[in-house]
Amino acid sequence: MAGKGKRLRGAYESFDRLAEHSVSDAVKLVLENKKTKFDETVEVALNLGVDPRHSDQMVRGVVSLPNGTGKDVRVAVFAKGDKADEASAAGADLVGAEDLAEKIQNGEVDFDRCIATPDMMAVVGKLGKILGPKGLMPNPKLGTVTPNVTEAVKSSKGGEIEFRVEKAGIVHAGVGKTSFTQDALVENVSAFVGAIIKAKPSGVKGSYLKRASLSSTMGPGVRMDISSLSG
Repeated sequence: MAGKGKRLRGAYESFDRLAEHSVSDAVKLVLENKKTKFDETVEVALNLGVDPRHSDQMVRGVVSLPNGTGKDVRVAVFAKGDKADEASAAGADLVGAEDLAEKIQNGEVDFDRCIATPDMMAVVGKLGKILGPKGLMPNPKLGTVTPNVTEAVKSSKGGEIEFRVEKAGIVHAGVGKTSFTQDALVENVSAFVGAIIKAKPSGVKGSYLKRASLSSTMGPGVRMDISSLSG
């Protein structure tokens, strides 16, 4: 822990931590302050002027990052027959019906995204208490309950991520890796923030985007200029 503290203190001394930077400059600072040997995740955190306790202020959706996430996404699909074959052909890691549900009930939840065909929701619905808290419950509004399993699997594998605002009004997501180029990360950050802005609830009054920061797994947080994000 002492080493981590020393490394972060050194990183924060290399720039003004209270200053707000453009997206491009923030990405540059994050990459310059990478000190670890592994490929860290780059994460955006946004503080929104919403109260998620009110249904008309919930911020939730999906966004396709133009340069992917850099993460190997494991996808589970609930489907039968031809749809199950389609899912397997599209690259799904787990495909099944009642047998897959049984595995999940036994604690085997080793996937990052869950997709279901509409006819399988009677089976999937019973798993709500397990999948719901993990953010894995299929939802038609998010494109994860669909008859088009091929497209859904490929989108999930190709860089489509889900987002949902937390109780404190914060929404965050991994938008790439420190091995990405600066331009690729800028594009991904812009796509993510753009999706959040587009998802602004009608019930929000006053300032929507309040604060924004960018960081890597082991690196310092860099504040971003709200005006450059919303503009």
